[in-house]
Amino acid sequence: MADAKPGNAAPAKKAATGAYTPSGVSPNRRSRRSYTIRLWAVRHSRFFEWFYHRFADVFLLLHPLWKAIGYSRVEAPITFIERNVKGLLFDCRMCGQCALSSTGMSCPMNCPKQLRNGPCGGVRANGNCEVEPDMPCVWVKAWEGSRNMVKGDAILNVQKPVNQSLRETSSWLRVTAQAAEAREAAAAAKDA
Repeated sequence: MADAKPGNAAPAKKAATGAYTPSGVSPNRRSRRSYTIRLWAVRHSRFFEWFYHRFADVFLLLHPLWKAIGYSRVEAPITFIERNVKGLLFDCRMCGQCALSSTGMSCPMNCPKQLRNGPCGGVRANGNCEVEPDMPCVWVKAWEGSRNMVKGDAILNVQKPVNQSLRETSSWLRVTAQAAEAREAAAAAKDA
């Protein structure tokens, strides 16, 4: 350490702590890549809305299978798939209460303040976040994405607060179970 240059004090200190940073790999570059994909998903929100409705219909058709196997048994593998797919496309935080279909495919949990019902009062004049000035506000992007969607006015619906007990669970399975229950209740009411 005697020959360490004054300008290299931070790397020497970091090495002393045992922290390892591989050369050529920056956390900023990784986050930039996921952010680029997230913006792409917002720009193509109409396609994702269309695809999600077809996907939800297929998942609902599979309800008898999920019910036969047991929703609790399929929770872990479905959550793994959901985390990876939505993590890649939307930078999903797995809150368990997905609002992508009503927020222009921009996950509100990416907001540094995790606001679920619109932007805070600190959105900069250029549309960037007050907490992370280099990042466009999640809600500005959500509004832009919702304007591309057929059911874009769903962004105006008030979202419930995040139920922390549902974190790291599959919203796909929860929505499917709720839709199947509603369909069965409607069929029972019709027969009665």
